[in-house]
Amino acid sequence: MSRAEQYAAAIVAVGNAEGDTDSLEADVHAFSNAVSGSPELQNTLNDPAIPASARQQVVEDLLAGKASKASAAALSMIVGAGRAGDLPEIARALSSRLAGERGAAYADVRSAVPLTADQEQRLAAALSKQAGRDVSVRVTIDPTVVGGLVTQIDDTVIDGSVRRRLNQMRETLV
Repeated sequence: MSRAEQYAAAIVAVGNAEGDTDSLEADVHAFSNAVSGSPELQNTLNDPAIPASARQQVVEDLLAGKASKASAAALSMIVGAGRAGDLPEIARALSSRLAGERGAAYADVRSAVPLTADQEQRLAAALSKQAGRDVSVRVTIDPTVVGGLVTQIDDTVIDGSVRRRLNQMRETLV
């Protein structure tokens, strides 16, 4: 079990004890995305020269009134342990574990732009049909995806990005 999976297992245990894994999952993803989208926040939370208690205080201040106490405590613990850089992987492992508990697969979808609720539902339906079981979709905004989507379900990557298509065209022309 990887370190991210161990943290995810601990977070699921907290969520199950609190009876609210859905909001815990949403909070972890939202915070992970916020950290990924802010180089300044990344640097602050990953800086070993800043005492763990100060980094944890940053997390608690940012999440005050915006996340559950369980979410704030879990994220504070991760940052205090010096694992802020692992947040995206922990968030993916958390969603994968929770999807597995629900008898579904988890799809990590990266897109350059946000998807509408209808687009997410249609994507989940198409992926469920392809996978032969329910698929829980989590969309992450990733500006490195030039256009289209990059989807990972378990060990399978479906790269429908414009970048990949351009590379394929370039290879056939050379």
